[in-house]
Amino acid sequence: MHRLLLCALLAAAPLAAQPRPFDLVIAGGRVIDPESGLDGIRWIGVTAGRITAISASPLRGRETLDAKGQIVAPGFIDLHAHGQQIAAARMQAFDGVTTALELEAGTLPVGKAYDAAAREGRPINYGFSAAWVFGRIAEKEQMEPDGAISYFQEAQRRTGWQHTIATADETRRIVSRVEQGLKEGALGIGILAGYAPGSGRKEHYEIAKLAKTWNVPTFTHVRHLSVIEPQSSFEAFQELVALAASTGAHMHISHLNSNSTRDIPAIAELIRGAQQRGLKITTEAYPYAAGSTVVGAEIFRGNWRERMGGAKASDLELAGVPFSDSTLTQAQAKTPGEWVVIHFMRPETSAADQAFLDQSVLFPGGAIASDGMPWTLQGKTILDDVWPLPTDAFAHPRSAGTFSRFLRDYVRERRKVELREGLRKVSLIPAQILEQSVPQMRQKGRLQVGKDADIVVFDLATFRDRATFTAPNATSVGMKHVVVNGVPVIRDAELIRSALPGKAIRRSVK
Repeated sequence: MHRLLLCALLAAAPLAAQPRPFDLVIAGGRVIDPESGLDGIRWIGVTAGRITAISASPLRGRETLDAKGQIVAPGFIDLHAHGQQIAAARMQAFDGVTTALELEAGTLPVGKAYDAAAREGRPINYGFSAAWVFGRIAEKEQMEPDGAISYFQEAQRRTGWQHTIATADETRRIVSRVEQGLKEGALGIGILAGYAPGSGRKEHYEIAKLAKTWNVPTFTHVRHLSVIEPQSSFEAFQELVALAASTGAHMHISHLNSNSTRDIPAIAELIRGAQQRGLKITTEAYPYAAGSTVVGAEIFRGNWRERMGGAKASDLELAGVPFSDSTLTQAQAKTPGEWVVIHFMRPETSAADQAFLDQSVLFPGGAIASDGMPWTLQGKTILDDVWPLPTDAFAHPRSAGTFSRFLRDYVRERRKVELREGLRKVSLIPAQILEQSVPQMRQKGRLQVGKDADIVVFDLATFRDRATFTAPNATSVGMKHVVVNGVPVIRDAELIRSALPGKAIRRSVK
């Protein structure tokens, strides 16, 4: 009897000694952490949405994702994503994005936008800044914002908010509206100065002081797009430098590439000088020489062709079809809120333009951010839970391929940066830009024990963008697995449509 008991105990011992399985294991991939420098074959264990083990030997999980022969990296963080709908988030997931934030434009009311996204659910993490321009439109046009980007599109039919100076009382009310957004958890202040270039310098100064008071960044689309003076892009960047110096606020520059264009050498020198002297200024760029905006935007008024360095109406496209002078004028009058593409340089035919673009994209310490747009169908934003998207769904190709394009072009093909630095620009740097004011971001952009399990697994040899200006609705390929808060959203290159693990990135306000 004792012998039988001893045998039973010995048989049970190995089972009792085994650790409990992880919720999820990512097995045997080349794990790269851009902060610590880790680069080696590892197994990652995930429990309750966090990384709980990184091991050089196999781990056991309730679910296992094979990563052999693949790069395992922190999920990519997009600081500039206007497409905040489910469809837009899914397209970005195939591009490796696990956190997509609407910071340049932002929204108001902020609480309403967060509540709407939470009700619908999102496959990736989301968040908003407080929109200065929404507050300005509300006060100048008596249009109450509703938390949707369509509010901004509709405002293009009115122009008073774009050109008039705010009175002292109006300025106080605009600031109050923005501050209410911060009270509701906004991640900073979005400043679309380029869409209201006639707004006053004192108004911007008050907004910068508000940002400093709340210790949050501003995310600015500078007020001018021009290579000639006065009212040049260089002048607009000088304004940000002055605001950073005078208030101490953190100034983040949105899409350095599209606002600098061929003046990037002088503008880059200006920004570097300010940074070296201790000013808190950060940057982002996307790897395209074409932007996207509404056809009625102020930048396409007056002598815009000259100011953009000899642009033509045909540099603007709608769904891949170039405008003529007459069709552009017609569209500006009839559908000013319609999204269009604008080619501001031509790197495909000009080595000099490619060099200008490279200088913006590779600006030291700068993040990669998409400026991704909402997906539309026949001019209307796709709001429903539709997948796959209709074949004629339209957006700028950066809405689908920014991050794969950057890693393909700058890391794999032209070797402008090493892989670790490329991953730092798409994950760690964006997290660091926000983490002083948004503690959640200290848990992202890293592959370390205790950090959030936002993880991507991809084949560096095949990861590439497929979206083009004439056929933008094509997901990136080569992304094998995407995990958000410990939950697979893409498994074996297939979308898990039911997976909506995205969480709000939001400042807690006591």
